Amino acid sequence: MTTAPEGRPPRGRRRDVARTDVRRVPEKQVRDRTALDALLDAALVAHVAVVEPAPAPDGATDGSTDGAPDDAPQPFVVPVGVARDGDRLLLHGSTASRVFRALASGAPTCATVTILDGVVLARSQFESSMSYRSAMVLGRCTELAGEAKEQALDVLAQRLLPGVDDRRTPTRKELAATSVLALPIEEWSLKVSDKPGPEDDPADVDRPVWAGIVPLRHVWGTPVDAPDLTHDLPPHPAIADWPQGRT
Repeated sequence: MTTAPEGRPPRGRRRDVARTDVRRVPEKQVRDRTALDALLDAALVAHVAVVEPAPAPDGATDGSTDGAPDDAPQPFVVPVGVARDGDRLLLHGSTASRVFRALASGAPTCATVTILDGVVLARSQFESSMSYRSAMVLGRCTELAGEAKEQALDVLAQRLLPGVDDRRTPTRKELAATSVLALPIEEWSLKVSDKPGPEDDPADVDRPVWAGIVPLRHVWGTPVDAPDLTHDLPPHPAIADWPQGRT
């Protein structure tokens, strides 16, 4: 029996858990793992949530609170640069971040990724909507260390800066200041809204207004030199081949 690398679970089937089933417009749920991977690979950022427990009142040891709003558990959601590595989602941030410290300790989390593909203009405000692909990954993170951490940082660099191979690698001090976490892609939900047009109330179809979809395209712009660039160099040639549609 082989052992998976640190922080990476063996590849398995999706766990069909009720909390990942789409309840609002369930026909938009997509259970194809390939579609999930394609969305995660197009994402540069995920929003990661964690709930900070309520502080115990002075003298209390059982975690009870007096019910004051400031003493309630506090959720936090932070944007994080991410990269999919097989069956895990790699996250990186500062070791000084309380969110990353909580995640590294095994706090349950939800990482979400959404790409907006367009705005749907119906003949009414109520029926107007958006075209999108959105995923949630639930679970607990594993903090990576040593060689596993450095390998994960290399994967992150390849995913976020594809083809750019001339950057300096992290120093020991920089590595110590960086937290790298692995979230297993085991429990997940994918929802896609890609209808060809608005779904108007039949009474509105004859209204004399334009209806349809305004597509949104995510494209890279022209590279801009750093103000303190000391060498007369063009941008790295790999940038011209960066895949479009990432966000």
